[in-house]
Amino acid sequence: MTRHGKNSTAGTVFTYHERQKASSAGGYGLQEKRLGKDSLKDFDCCCLTLQPCREPVVTPEGYLYDKESILEYILHVKKDYARQMKEYEKQKNKEQAEKEELGAAEYESKVDKFVSKERSIVSEPHNPFKNNDQPGPSRQVKTAATNAKILPSFWIPSLTPAASKTLLKKPDKTAYCLMSGQPLKLSNLIPIQFTLVKDPDDKKSLIAKEARYMCAVTHDILSNAVPCAVLKTSGNVVTMECVEKLIKKDMIDPTNGKRLTDKDIIPLQRGGTGFASSGNKLNAKLAKAAMAVA
Repeated sequence: MTRHGKNSTAGTVFTYHERQKASSAGGYGLQEKRLGKDSLKDFDCCCLTLQPCREPVVTPEGYLYDKESILEYILHVKKDYARQMKEYEKQKNKEQAEKEELGAAEYESKVDKFVSKERSIVSEPHNPFKNNDQPGPSRQVKTAATNAKILPSFWIPSLTPAASKTLLKKPDKTAYCLMSGQPLKLSNLIPIQFTLVKDPDDKKSLIAKEARYMCAVTHDILSNAVPCAVLKTSGNVVTMECVEKLIKKDMIDPTNGKRLTDKDIIPLQRGGTGFASSGNKLNAKLAKAAMAVA
């Protein structure tokens, strides 16, 4: 073993390599991992279930969802909103009741203060031969009130700090897209249809096939490595190469002959390919508690 070997643990100093090795083994600090192809979803898979879509719909931003899954998600958001709204109304009613109690207590304290002042008025004539060192009634009342506020022990429950609950904010009833963060509405979801690859010799099931779908116009095989787009007028999926070379010349949908605009061509957000040049973030990071060494 060399003197500067990385696995040398005979030194008196906790080296940087040893710290990194201990952090990765014990799960401390920032954990990083390079994602491979198996960790990325296919272009025809739902962003919620990560499974091939049975009834695919796409958002205006190009994110693909299964219709059943996205409906369940929107219903879950509505139910959660109703539950949070009940808790918010309960908190609001409680705050209103506390304000009313404080108002009533403040009014009672003002009444008591006024009565105590009225009682402390001296109505007897002044006697010059009386000893004036003794405190009068008003001074006695003030002294008693001051002593009542001073408690002998700091561990008395009335002196300990009270942990108040976190105030709830008014919940938002809008369902947001989990991928883009934009408001999600059923009216904005566009149903699409993939063109199946017709191969009579291939007896595999649709999920087991690697080449499942093709371009509706050029019949090119679709995959994560092929940029795709959705034609809003027909719901067909075509390649971006077909859009640039064929469709954008006349701006007519080749499948049904309808006129197209730039908004009717929605780029489909596809999964990564496992290569860094695909433009996807392939480094997963998770921040955990740092390891403290004395």
